[in-house]
Amino acid sequence: MRISVAEFVGIEVMPRLLAPLRERHPGLDVELVLSNENADLPGQEADIAIRMRRPRHGALVAKRAGCIPLGFFATASYLERHGVPEGATDLARHTLIGSDRSRMDQDFTRELQKTLGEKLYFALRTDSHPAQLAMVRAGLGIGVTQLPIGERDLVRVLPGLVVAELEAWIVAHEDLRHSRRIDAAFGHLVAVLGRYCASGLVMQAAVGVGGRDAADGAG
Repeated sequence: MRISVAEFVGIEVMPRLLAPLRERHPGLDVELVLSNENADLPGQEADIAIRMRRPRHGALVAKRAGCIPLGFFATASYLERHGVPEGATDLARHTLIGSDRSRMDQDFTRELQKTLGEKLYFALRTDSHPAQLAMVRAGLGIGVTQLPIGERDLVRVLPGLVVAELEAWIVAHEDLRHSRRIDAAFGHLVAVLGRYCASGLVMQAAVGVGGRDAADGAG
């Protein structure tokens, strides 16, 4: 069975989602396809896909798992060296890590700047979201990532701010839902990704923050 996911999701999220699936169905073979381009499900490039926007193709079955909030994060050592930003204006004094030439990410950055009311300068840039997170983890600066990921080993920066919320969808071709193994995997992913999304919203609620919706975003 082929599951198509974005590069970041495939590296940071999917291994934990697949572990219980493999325990329940040990005979199920999984090929994980990492690409930031949407797989052609009607063309059978993949059996199931996880997407961060609602699919529009009529022959697809889609289930919304929830929303994943994004926030600013840095390492404790970086913040000890450079100080902790207390507001959006303080970000100008810090090294920011972000996208380079991706049109989608540039749109995201423009919306983020509107939300903050501040222009952001990214001194370290790459269109690879896993590489952005790796630079944050290396203590190079402040970057944006999904709350459940950042809370694992980083420190939340401006915890009163939700940068954006990504919608998470599980998608398959309607004909493939008649397959028992596809249907089992589909249902499992809806459930476990839903819990993953819920964990991020719990983190968001814990600090009493508000945010904005976004069709796509960093990480």
